[in-house]
Amino acid sequence: MTEQDLVLVERQDGVAIVRINRPEVLNALSMPLRRRLAEVFESFTAESDLRAVVLTGDDRAFAAGADIADMAQIGTVDMYLRHNERLWGAIANCPQPVIAAVNGYALGGGMELAMHADIIVAGRSAKFGQPEVKVGIMPGAGGTQRLTRAVGKFKAMKLCLTGEIIQAEEAHAMGLVSDLVEDDQVFTHALGLARRIASLPPIAVEQIKEVILHGQDASLGAALTMERKALQILFSTADKNEGMAAFLEKRKPSYTGR
Repeated sequence: MTEQDLVLVERQDGVAIVRINRPEVLNALSMPLRRRLAEVFESFTAESDLRAVVLTGDDRAFAAGADIADMAQIGTVDMYLRHNERLWGAIANCPQPVIAAVNGYALGGGMELAMHADIIVAGRSAKFGQPEVKVGIMPGAGGTQRLTRAVGKFKAMKLCLTGEIIQAEEAHAMGLVSDLVEDDQVFTHALGLARRIASLPPIAVEQIKEVILHGQDASLGAALTMERKALQILFSTADKNEGMAAFLEKRKPSYTGR
C-alpha cells in the first residue's frame, strides 16, 4: 500500500469525504498516515468550492490510536524531530467545518483526531478513550487540553489518569459526542450534516467556526468583541443580502460565497 492509499478522498457537492484506510491495524495512526492526512487537509485551504469535510474510518475503527510498535523504538530526540504538532496543525487549521464520523474504536491518537473535528457523530457501539497512561506515556495531541475544554476538568482527569475506555453513550452524555446514532447510520448522518452546512453561506460558516474556536480561549469580553466584529463583517457580503432577500420573498436562497 502506498502512502497515497492510506487516506482515501472523495468529493460530493462541495463536501470532501476523507477516509482513513489501514483496516488491517484498526486504522492505527502511523507516521506515513499522519503525513498523508496533513497533506490532504492542507490542500483543502486552497479549495474555494469546498464547504465541509467528513472524516471517517471504517465499521471496526475510526482510528485505534498511535502505532505502538513504532513508538516503542524511539527516544526523546527522535520524537521531537518528528514535529507531530505540525501534522496535527494541518487538521486543526482547516477552514471548513470538519465532521468526524466514528464507528468502532477512537482511542488515544484516534480520539484526539476526532477532537480536532468540529462535530462528532458516533455510532452506539463506538468506544472512546485516552489509554496512553497504560503504556507509560500520556496524550500528546490534545488529549489533555481539548478533552478538558470539551467535558471539563473532572471527566478529563478520570479518562486520562485511568486510561478507561468508555461507550459512545457515555461520551455523548458528557458532551464529547455531538450526535449519537445507530451504527449503520453514522456515515449517512454525518454526510447529511455536511451537506446541510455546505448549502449555507460559506463566509458566515467560516466566521462562526473561527469565532467559536478562538473565543473559547479568550476572556468573555474579548470573545464577545470578536463575535461582534465577525457579525459586522458579514453585513458586507452578497450572501447576507441574498439570504435576507430570500427570507422576505419566501424563496430558497442561492449562496455564492461572496
